[in-house]
Amino acid sequence: MAVIKPLRAWRYNPELSKNIDQLTSPLFDVVSEKQRQRLYNNEFNSIHLSVPKVSNGEVAAILDSWKSKGIILQDALPGIYVYYQHFTLPGSKEPRTRKGFICNIKATHWDDGDILRHENTMPHSVNDRLKVVEDTQLNVSATHGLYFDPKFELEKYMDESMLSPIYETEDYQGVRDVLSVIQDRDVIKKFVQLIAPQKIILADGHHRYEGSMLYKQKMKKANPNHTGDEAYNYHLMYLTNGESDDLRILPTHRVISGISAFDKEQFLKRLSEYFILKPVDNPNDINEIILGKKWAFGLLFGDEAVKVELKPEAHKLLSWNFPDQIKELDLTVMHYFIIEKGLGIPGKEHRNSRSITFERNFANCLSKTIKGDAQLAIITQEIGMDEVKKVCYSGYTLPQKSTYFYPKTICGYLFSSIKQNEFELSIDPGF
Repeated sequence: MAVIKPLRAWRYNPELSKNIDQLTSPLFDVVSEKQRQRLYNNEFNSIHLSVPKVSNGEVAAILDSWKSKGIILQDALPGIYVYYQHFTLPGSKEPRTRKGFICNIKATHWDDGDILRHENTMPHSVNDRLKVVEDTQLNVSATHGLYFDPKFELEKYMDESMLSPIYETEDYQGVRDVLSVIQDRDVIKKFVQLIAPQKIILADGHHRYEGSMLYKQKMKKANPNHTGDEAYNYHLMYLTNGESDDLRILPTHRVISGISAFDKEQFLKRLSEYFILKPVDNPNDINEIILGKKWAFGLLFGDEAVKVELKPEAHKLLSWNFPDQIKELDLTVMHYFIIEKGLGIPGKEHRNSRSITFERNFANCLSKTIKGDAQLAIITQEIGMDEVKKVCYSGYTLPQKSTYFYPKTICGYLFSSIKQNEFELSIDPGF
């Protein structure tokens, strides 16, 4: 079962909160170098905790200073923090709202089945997030999890809470973020009870969640009196209803560089054994050309593009030991036939390969190939929620960075401490 709790969040003091938009930051894995450098100029921006530019001990000192000087203050009462994101999709004027709430959730191991993953992680990123947790004993930003409630029972309480927002800003994505809080014990109990029997699908934040999980295991090993209720057992999560139509997953393309003796013609010749290849006159059209076609991808070389579509009879050659529903996925086909067979990078090395990077923005992919910063870009299609469910329930995972749930949450609205004296609730919530 999924165990959630309200929290006494740490938030910027009322004076600083008047300019909360100057204190928020993108998540650690999407913030650009240019954004980081700009945000570092504000000494109190949340980037100093989420992507610290100082050594480990100094991060803890910064946090202690913020607390002692009242830069951030801990809310007196526990609550569940309602978080809405109002947005539109590229090419559309239709307004959308993703509704959810932020709470503490018990960080159980993947094998326990309470929280399900759909992507592999990269060890260096997990270790990076583990260090932040160790040094600060703070969940700096909430990961994104999905629960499933076709009756939408919680939305009425969230909508009511939104009548009195705490913060409202427009973020770096052009998304309007709004935060409010529910502190009514009886209402919070409804949230706890609805989530309890669920299996939560982790949408975004696999590295941060795994960092919390490893921290819990380390602390448990060091504590002979471990009960499972200690602060280090918990993780900060933003939960949204997976039944909502305002849940969007954008594609994440692969950018390839650093392949020794890479030869475009030889690469395409190897692919021709498995794919139907068709040159595309205008590379900017490749997204539309592959849209909706099974096992179809775009390849960018410089300012040239090629559409590749797997020959149906070639699919039986996919020899990875996966169940059929995983073998059917576009991403599995891409990693097996294009990256392993075409580029010669074995599947077991994909997770750690420095030759494979990830880019959501198509224009950036094209720019990198034209400038020669990349040898190749592989353009993919978005993955659907039904496919994510199939992967989670199968017990297998997609390659890392396979999904991009949009919009991304932001960092800086609130922080959650896992120091025991700060984690404990000042009143008995009754559950």
